[in-house]
Amino acid sequence: MKYALVTGGSRGLGRAVCIRLAEQGYPVLINFKSNSDAAAETKRLIEEAGGQAELLPFDVSVKEEVEVAVDRWQDAHKDDYIAVLVNNAGIRRDNLMVFMQDDDWNSVLNTNLNSFFYLTRRLLKNMMTRRWGRIVNLASLSGIKGLPGQTNYSASKAALIGATKALAQEVASRKITVNAVAPGFITTDMTKGLPEDELKKMIPVGRFGHPEEVAAAVAFLVSEEASYITGEVISVNGGLYT
Repeated sequence: MKYALVTGGSRGLGRAVCIRLAEQGYPVLINFKSNSDAAAETKRLIEEAGGQAELLPFDVSVKEEVEVAVDRWQDAHKDDYIAVLVNNAGIRRDNLMVFMQDDDWNSVLNTNLNSFFYLTRRLLKNMMTRRWGRIVNLASLSGIKGLPGQTNYSASKAALIGATKALAQEVASRKITVNAVAPGFITTDMTKGLPEDELKKMIPVGRFGHPEEVAAAVAFLVSEEASYITGEVISVNGGLYT
């Protein structure tokens, strides 16, 4: 059976993606680091709608935790494999660079970028052996345009876009696609505290986006209809940066 793993799947964009992939028929593995209540709520929502879901807690930024969690899951699912990977987990530690501390830089790069390397590398072998896979990386408007106060975040997301384009070329012959979705301002916990009224004036559509709108783009890239699309970045930003 083909499973879908969504990192940071307990809430926000991750929850919306989990629910949408379950609607497509995938059993979903909901990764989370510490918010077990929110992850359990995502699982409940999926199961109430008739889908299948499992919780898979581990810290994506710690290689050892990634390895142990995946090994344990695969030992319990000998005939199954994780065919769809959505690298969604991410954090922000915004500050002007002149005031940015080492930990602000390192923690953002570890969670947003290194996690992609640890987990994708671990799951690629099975995708290549089975000759089918879908990898979708959640990038950001910040990684395309760059945003002041987010040098660390912009760096992590821009690097993720570059990695997406490179990896897509490495694995395309094995029927594995690698794409990125770059949201703009989406109504989630990540955008709480931002001056929404002011920012909306910059967005041609005139509003913040909804998590479900980002999840729809992810779902398309995972589908068979997108089998000829790889190495691409789909922006979901209301026309803010086109």
